Amino acid sequence: MAVPASAHDSLIASTDPVLDPDAPRPATLEDVPGWFPVTDHRLFCWLLDHQREREIPGDVLEIGVYLGRSAIVLGHHMREGETFTVCDLFESEAADSANSAEMSDSYREKLTRRAFEANYLAFHDALPRIHQGPSEELAEAKLIAPGSQRFIHVDASHLYEHVAADLRFAREALREDGIVALDDYRSEHTPGVAAATWEAVRLHGLRPVALTPQKFYGTWGDPESTRHALIDQARRRDPRAPDLQVVYDEQVPRLWAGALPAQEQPRSRWFAEHEAEQEARRRAERTLQQRLPARARRLAADLTPPLAARALRKLRARAQERARA
Repeated sequence: MAVPASAHDSLIASTDPVLDPDAPRPATLEDVPGWFPVTDHRLFCWLLDHQREREIPGDVLEIGVYLGRSAIVLGHHMREGETFTVCDLFESEAADSANSAEMSDSYREKLTRRAFEANYLAFHDALPRIHQGPSEELAEAKLIAPGSQRFIHVDASHLYEHVAADLRFAREALREDGIVALDDYRSEHTPGVAAATWEAVRLHGLRPVALTPQKFYGTWGDPESTRHALIDQARRRDPRAPDLQVVYDEQVPRLWAGALPAQEQPRSRWFAEHEAEQEARRRAERTLQQRLPARARRLAADLTPPLAARALRKLRARAQERARA
């Protein structure tokens, strides 16, 4: 279903993170830097599992990966024959000054392709298809076939014109019943995302599926079956859930973590090594604590004046005699 990789794409790591001692070695997903709240982790898994149960085919795309926290979760939901593509500038320069300034203010020091690859390969045996470049190249170079994607996560530029362009591309790339997740649709520092999101809802046929504090979930198809299944699931988990909001005459569930099934924290290839190091550290601390009282007693004896020491010995001897009596 995926268009073959172009010269811009790669499935090969730029360095081998197993052999690179300076590469990140996260033990669990929480060790990977980034912004992927528990609510959205759970909702991603629920939506992707729901697609699997309904046997909805298609590929997966993430636009804006940072250091891979959400990509790692998406990678666990890929099925045989599907392609997972990620797109990010990483350390490349943005084509326009506004986007470049946003990158420099927020991501430039930490966001590298090498770090993303190391984090991803800590949890998976192979990389996704990586496109290092601006998201508009996905459309210009026809790197993604129309109607080929079942799930797209948009978490790249916060600038209105870029988000609007990413949404136009997502509409073309998604299956009719595919899901798009939009990050930062309501954050105070990202009004461009909010403007592009609700413009797509009001004018371009995007229909809300669910809302969380961090992300907007929608489709250009019919959301009713997915929405109803999600509402039923939330009500089984929490009688207060969901909070139904009316948006353009549609009831949209607003969700929180407790309304969604809990997910196991993914463990990396480094988890056992981290656990062994932690256990060795705990043993060393226990040994130190056991030795400390004896050292403290010796130090107290060295610092106690002779007369006081003799008085303490007499008191201790009398206490022992009374105990024997």
